[in-house]
Amino acid sequence: MCGIVGYAGPQAKAPSSRPVDVALQGLARLEYRGYDSAGVAVIDDGSVRVTKRAGKLANLRAALEGDTETTGRVAIAHTRWATHGGPTDTNAHPHLGGREGEIAVVHNGIIENFAHLRAELEADGYLFASETDSEAAAHLVAREMETAGDLTEAMRRAAASLEGAFTLLAVHRDAPDTVVAARRNSPLVVGLGEGENFLGSDVAAFVDSTKEALEIGQDQVVTVTADDVRIIDFEGHEVTDAKRYTIEWDAAAAQKGGYPSFMAKEIHEQASAVADTLLGRLEDGALQLDEMDIDPSVLRSVDKIVVVACGTAANAGAVAKYAIEHWCRIPTEVELAHEFRYRDPVVTEKTLVVAISQSGETMDTLMAVRHAREQGAKVIAICNTRGSTIPRESDAALYLHVGPEIAVASTKAYLGQIAACYLLGLFLAQVRGNLYPDEIAALMGDLEQIPEQIQQVLDSSAQVEKLAQDMKDATSVLFLGRHVGYPTAMEGALKLKEIAYIHAEGFAAGELKHGPIALVEEGQPVFVIVPSPNGRHSLHSKVVSNIQEVRARGARTLVIAEEGDDAVLPYADEVIRVPATRTLFAALLTVIPLQIFSCELATAKGLDVDQPRNLAKSVTVE
Repeated sequence: MCGIVGYAGPQAKAPSSRPVDVALQGLARLEYRGYDSAGVAVIDDGSVRVTKRAGKLANLRAALEGDTETTGRVAIAHTRWATHGGPTDTNAHPHLGGREGEIAVVHNGIIENFAHLRAELEADGYLFASETDSEAAAHLVAREMETAGDLTEAMRRAAASLEGAFTLLAVHRDAPDTVVAARRNSPLVVGLGEGENFLGSDVAAFVDSTKEALEIGQDQVVTVTADDVRIIDFEGHEVTDAKRYTIEWDAAAAQKGGYPSFMAKEIHEQASAVADTLLGRLEDGALQLDEMDIDPSVLRSVDKIVVVACGTAANAGAVAKYAIEHWCRIPTEVELAHEFRYRDPVVTEKTLVVAISQSGETMDTLMAVRHAREQGAKVIAICNTRGSTIPRESDAALYLHVGPEIAVASTKAYLGQIAACYLLGLFLAQVRGNLYPDEIAALMGDLEQIPEQIQQVLDSSAQVEKLAQDMKDATSVLFLGRHVGYPTAMEGALKLKEIAYIHAEGFAAGELKHGPIALVEEGQPVFVIVPSPNGRHSLHSKVVSNIQEVRARGARTLVIAEEGDDAVLPYADEVIRVPATRTLFAALLTVIPLQIFSCELATAKGLDVDQPRNLAKSVTVE
């Protein structure tokens, strides 16, 4: 969840190049991750200087205002989302460690054995100031430094004693040009500059300074100076095969670009996001995916697919189930990743697991991936972030190309995930011979028309925006759908819960009579996603009947239907039109009005659309 920044550069000659300012700039680009305190540490003139404040980054900047003297060569910084101990100045990171405060440490994750370590360290004479698990790590590295005399070795020894998930960054007064970091089950990437190097929990921390990045593997320690980057594993062996890559987007992509919020901007980027995800996949009449390193014979032997994901990604996986089963005739299950490994799932070497995660660091999903591979299954990751943990630990990866998604509530990554799932389904159908090449080409042709249709929906958003503004005082909204409209209903409800903080539920429309219709009373807003009348006609007519059922009980019916579908008119209080497309592909269109509705309603309520309360962009602990 938290944001981490590390910097090592030359002796600062101007205020803008001071490590403290570079670190603050990095934190500003990581604000989207969600946090409730922030802090920075620098090594300056032989001492460790730490400044930290509860609340937003502006509070930290205010505390540093007027400080023009601090220079140095290195800095580490952190935005914290409180777990152990409340969001106070004292609990904020960095934490000082050692008998004289000679070291500063920042930490992402949770140290599971911190209580034991704290008791041991206190018995050894180390004084604790905070309630956090992280301070134990600071004192532990400091204690190891006393005997090792080398910060890299001290970090390696300390990391080997820790249990749980962590990324740790440390600076020490006796190593004024060095930042040392370690990672286990928590994200960390190196930015490679000229005469300066960076560390970050996300490439956004340094993308305006360099686009060259280096992956840090599981259970590794990295030592960074202005001119050098060295990596060892937790056993002390040198690592020489770290993967270097180029970041494909620039810093401008992480700016609002004139939109009132990142969420609004990202909603309006969805036409290009889907187009970029589809781009270049069809070569010489055959689908080609990214890092598909699984032998075709293995894919042909698959007898079950399990999609593991959380939140919005799980709704994308539910859409994938309809497509994969229809095209490939392979039984497909969709599992919440945090339930998957704890229920003793039936997984064999003939199971294909598809892990969906925008960040590639979702801890529940990562743990599900590891469990599946331990059982012999092959894993394909669908992810938006190159260099992240889940694709690196999977057998194959299919990357979205939607660019950085800053708002906590996912929009363009959701559409990218659905598009990628369609590509995966068609690729499997190609490999397994379920579809002829001309059938795949026809489906791809229709899929490639979707970005233009997305733009049409975005261009006609005024109706939905006004509807949201008029409904800003609503206290409950229901969503109904069938087929791919069901996960769309779930996603519409999730968006409204995430950013508007009002009761919202998504249901399979056929479940109405089995309980949920009891919620419908006079004036209850109900969105209904109607499938195409040109698909399975019985499905269309059944949903029209559902509209009648809720309206007869006083509901205000807000109907999303394709252009030309007049059968809904007698029963709809409001009809929101989307272009006609294949029933399976409608999930890329019908969700957009629901995204816009949530964004506009939350804005009308005066809420922070991009950083909703209690939520963070990347959930990196279970």
